[in-house]
Amino acid sequence: MTRTLICLLCLAVTACTQETQNRIGRAVQNWTGTDGVLEIYAGNTLVRRFMQIDKLTTAAATSGGVDRPYRFGYGILDEDLNGEIGPNENAKVYFEFSDYSTSYVFFENPR
Repeated sequence: MTRTLICLLCLAVTACTQETQNRIGRAVQNWTGTDGVLEIYAGNTLVRRFMQIDKLTTAAATSGGVDRPYRFGYGILDEDLNGEIGPNENAKVYFEFSDYSTSYVFFENPR
């Protein structure tokens, strides 16, 4: 019975469009959480690092249904850029960055 249910669930997910599959994946990720790291660069130089980010969100317009050209989220600012959360770096802060002027990398923390 359980095997049949799993097969049916897999079949239902594969029948979904790619966007629907992405939404399901994001919903599961939002529920389970992630340990993301966001690095922001000015040219080749790392200028900011935020750690323990659950998700990045694209800002939505209040009217017109168009996304705004920036992303935002909450994370811990790694002030000394050493890749570790120090004793003075333990408060989550709000951040946002433009899609136009910023080079950034978002990844799951490997540690």
